[in-house]
Amino acid sequence: MRSIPARLDRLWKDAVRVVRVERLRETKTLCSRQVIYAITSIPDAMMDEAALLKLARDHWQIENRLFRVRDGTFQEDACRVRSGAAPIALAHIRDAVLSTIRKRNLAPKPAREAFAANPKAAIRVVIRA
Repeated sequence: MRSIPARLDRLWKDAVRVVRVERLRETKTLCSRQVIYAITSIPDAMMDEAALLKLARDHWQIENRLFRVRDGTFQEDACRVRSGAAPIALAHIRDAVLSTIRKRNLAPKPAREAFAANPKAAIRVVIRA
């Protein structure tokens, strides 16, 4: 880790360091490498490299557990609702639906598809929730 370059200091006033994270992923048929950079306002004295790595992993755990699931289940990224409070309201509705599905130990996408095919079953689940 190095201190933040002067040109970035002008854009991000509170930034104190740049962090480089390299991710390696291997499957049976694929090997990939991804390098990302993060700009942070957390000083060295408050958080060492291991703690910053944990913070990054925790962030991706949230991304993989919630946002990716919401998009895969409800095609959230394709939604064209963009104005007023509607996007936030829809996100809360999707979260509530995912929570309800998970409480019943169901897989999100198949459960959504089953409830879409059988709306009465979906209503019964909501009434009992």
